[in-house]
Order: sequence, then structure tokens, then C-alpha cells
Amino acid sequence: MEFAGFLVTLGVLFLAGLAADQLGRATRLPRVTLLLLLGVSIGDAGLNVIPDDVAQWFDEVSIVALTMVAFLLGGSLTRKNLTRHGLAIFTVSLAIVFATLVIVTTGLSLLGLASGLALLLASIATATAPAAMADVIHQSGVKNDFTDTLKGIVAIDDAWGLIVFSVALVLVDQANGWSSVLSGAAWDLGGAIVLGCVLGAPSAYLTGRLKPGEPLQAEAIGIVFLAAGFALWLEVSLLVTAMTTGAVIGNFARHHDRAFHEIEHIQWPFMIIFFLLAGALLEVDALKLLGWAGVAFILLRIFSRLIGGVIGARLGGVPHQEVPWYGPALLPQAGVAIGMALVAGERFPEWASTIMAFTIASTVVFEIIGPPVTLAAILKVSKQSPKQ
Repeated sequence: MEFAGFLVTLGVLFLAGLAADQLGRATRLPRVTLLLLLGVSIGDAGLNVIPDDVAQWFDEVSIVALTMVAFLLGGSLTRKNLTRHGLAIFTVSLAIVFATLVIVTTGLSLLGLASGLALLLASIATATAPAAMADVIHQSGVKNDFTDTLKGIVAIDDAWGLIVFSVALVLVDQANGWSSVLSGAAWDLGGAIVLGCVLGAPSAYLTGRLKPGEPLQAEAIGIVFLAAGFALWLEVSLLVTAMTTGAVIGNFARHHDRAFHEIEHIQWPFMIIFFLLAGALLEVDALKLLGWAGVAFILLRIFSRLIGGVIGARLGGVPHQEVPWYGPALLPQAGVAIGMALVAGERFPEWASTIMAFTIASTVVFEIIGPPVTLAAILKVSKQSPKQ
């Protein structure tokens, strides 16, 4: 009977996702936000009707969903895309990271937070939400230089975030020296890149042979599961592994016409469950723990994104109509930040409750308001840009 209830719940969630998708098409609201809000309403903070055995699948579903997202984002880092948008991808992403570190650290320090705590929160604030960003870009139906650049930025964002966060940990706690943390970060990042290349190289050559030009669905699923499984087994970055695998296939599979077509077909059911359960498990009560410093943290992150986006866009030489919109488009924040907060809390237990309260609360805010702002930015640039 329990399994029957499990299947019924999944059926209802999939149909709810379909309804959210149709409502999003009719209203132009991001379906990510609709799914998250629906999840909040039926989850712990609302009606609490999600069975525990379904909620327990969140980690597994998120692993598969995020691996698919990272794989697709990595596929956008082709030579053609990097030749056209590489400068903008690197300048905007680096400028936003740097601006976030400086502005958030300075602002929180001036409000009285310990400088080490302020730096840790700033490094956590550099993280974005690849799944939400990718889905909003896909839902918008817009394909232009702006969305191509956004995909590239989101693809490498977690790499920058991991580096910055690792350095911040060392600076705040030099007692353990640089070697222990940096060696861990090198393995997490470098090991993931090596694993992605090891998986991507044979996949680029072997896939798409049975059905010329397009990998079969079984091939696509197999690569995604291999990337996720080996990354978890070797304890390296899941997102960077999948991103690297996608980038290698996208650049070296010359015989592919539509290398990632099947991934795009199969990822949506996983994304429905991912976003619904993410909303259901959001700790909305964390918003009650925020004081003025917590509100300032959210506002400082918004401000730093706006400033960093403009600086990076100008340095990257993007068209003038795109310059103000990179910062707003990169507001979403999600699970990567929570992961960083957990690590920081374990390293500095005296600040653990503050770090988690700030991070969870800001994630709730940016999960809800971020996707609509991203969609608005994409549509605004699309209207202003000449037809491509």
C-alpha cells in the first residue's frame, strides 16, 4: 500500500508540473517559480502533504537533474561559442564574483559582523542556480548572443565559486594552513575536470554511431549516470564533471548533428520533481531569523550582481543594450550555496547557525524572485536587440 501511495504521489506531482508548465506558457511566469511556490504550498511550510518516502528521494533526483543541467551547459562551451562570447563569459563571471566578494564583505563588516564571517558569507553569495537558470533560458524560447553568454557564465560559475570559497576558508582559518584546504579543492575541481575528459573523450567518438548524427536515448542516459556515479564515488565536483563531459563531447564529436537532443527530451520529468521537492523542503521559517544584517546581506548581493554585471559587460565589449541586464539575469541562487554553508558551518561551528540562517533565507528569496527577473532580463534584451 505504501508503494501505491508513492506512485500516486509521483503521478500527482508530474501532472502538477504539467499544469505549471502550461500556466507558465500562458502567463510568461517562469515555471521554475511556479513549481517552487507549488512545492512550498504543499510542503513542510504549507499543507505538509508530501509523504516522507517521496521527500527522501530529493537527493537522488537532484543529483540526476543537476547532472543533466551541467551536461547541457557544458555543451554550450563549444569553440564557436567561446570564440564569439568567450571574453564576455569570463569578464562578466569574474567581475560579478569579485564585486560580490568586495561589496558583501565590506557591507557586512560595516554592519558589525566579524570580518571572517562576512568574507565567508560573501564567498557563499557568489554561487548561482544552474538548474533554474537553464530552465528559464529554455522556457524563454530566446536564442541569441545574450542567452548564449549566460549559458557559458552559468557553466563556469561553480568553478569560480569553488575556488573563491576554498580560498576564503583558508584566509579565515589559517591555523590548518593552505595545503589541506587547497589540496581538497584541487582534487574536487581538478579531479572533476580529468574525470570529465576521461568520460567525454570516448563518448565523443562512440556515441551517435548507431543512429547517425544523434546519440540514442540509452546512450545519453548512460553518460549522465556514469558521470554522476563516478563523481560521487571519487568525491569530486558533480557539476564540473558533467560540465566537462558535455564540453568535450560538444567540441570533439564532429559526426554529431544534435549531440544533446535526447538529454533535453528526458530532463524535464526530473526537473519537475526536483523543483517541486526543492520548494517543499525550503525552510521558509529561516526568514524569521533574519535581522537587519540578513536583509542587508540580500540587498548587498543584489547590488553586487548589478555592479559586477555592468563592469564585466563593459570589459567584455558586449552590445550596449545587454550591459545592464547581466547582473539581474544572474540573481538565482540554490543548492550550491547551501552546500558551501554546510562546509563553512562544520569548519567554524561558532558561526554555523548564522551562516545557515543567512544562506537558507537568501536562497528562499532568490529561488522565488530570481527566475522571474532572469526571464524579464532575457525578454527585455530580446526586444531591444536586432534580429539574429
